[in-house]
Amino acid sequence: MDQQTEQDKLESIATPGVLDKYQNAGKIANVVLEKVITKLLPDADIASICAFGDSEISGELLKVYNKKGIEKGLAFPTTISVNQICGHYSPLKSESSKLVKGDVAKIELGVHIDGYIAIAGHTVVVGEDKVENQKADVILAAYQSVQALYRSIKPGVTNTALTKIIQQIADDHKCTPLEGVLSHEVKRHFIDGNKVIINRETQEQRVDEEEIQVNDVIVLDVYITTGDGKTKESELRTTVYKRALDRQYQLKTKHGRAFMQEVYDKYPSLCFSLRAFEDEITAKLAVQECAKHELLNPYPVLISPNSIVAQFTFTVAVLANSTLQISGLKLDETKYQPAHDITDAALKELLKLPMDKDSQKKRHLESKQKA
Repeated sequence: MDQQTEQDKLESIATPGVLDKYQNAGKIANVVLEKVITKLLPDADIASICAFGDSEISGELLKVYNKKGIEKGLAFPTTISVNQICGHYSPLKSESSKLVKGDVAKIELGVHIDGYIAIAGHTVVVGEDKVENQKADVILAAYQSVQALYRSIKPGVTNTALTKIIQQIADDHKCTPLEGVLSHEVKRHFIDGNKVIINRETQEQRVDEEEIQVNDVIVLDVYITTGDGKTKESELRTTVYKRALDRQYQLKTKHGRAFMQEVYDKYPSLCFSLRAFEDEITAKLAVQECAKHELLNPYPVLISPNSIVAQFTFTVAVLANSTLQISGLKLDETKYQPAHDITDAALKELLKLPMDKDSQKKRHLESKQKA
């Protein structure tokens, strides 16, 4: 057995204590996500809410795993992306914007404990209790898709079969899955593992077919748009980055070296926002130098022009006879009145399936008996 395979085995959720770390990270992600949602009010400042989310994650992490040597922190900074903005909007204080009543706001954040990652994402409509027509359709399409994936993902299922589910639900709601989005397997300290589920398959964008396996931990990340599915980079500043683990370079400037040292110390392998750095001007200059030498991987702010985008993100752990939801919140579907609905009877039944452990085990046994 090679070293990498041996390391994977040691860090698998089958190893005692590992699943607990994922679950605790997921609980914190959900608690903070719920707190952030309460802040999404008309005229609220987006940068301030993002900073609040990051601060709450840090506060919650102080309560758990305080043994020496266990790293804890952000796996992904709090981002709030509205309407046509697809994601990764975590603005600097000086470049922030305010929420408006009726905005479709997507919140995403992530937590890690000892490198074990839980990401959660949710969509709300600012200042509105009842949501109708196109807004309702795009939000329900994204939510029902992530719920359908959660109910379908199990050992032996292919990533391509899961992509088809997203397309089918989006089609029924007269919406489109967003191009260029991948749901990644996560491993210790790695937010973007090699096994992926593509959100939308096109002639130009495809992934190799792979089967889901026991002990996979996957971030199910679903984006649906009312537009044509295509995205383009916006003019908004990129503030979310991740260190390029395979690159080394001794920067020439003092502020560049100081910036990268802080990245090494605080965010050695996972994502961060420039918001977290006290001196905005220095951070903006330093990140340009780092980008020039490819020391950082950017997460640009993309848009789906003239459309509304919705997102829901669950982290799930695939066990032998059940799938465990690590993070992600429920949506009260009674508040949404779409113009369209799911037409396929099998999909409707799938979404009704109870997902408690006993129900999943019972279905697993029944399927084995039929086989």
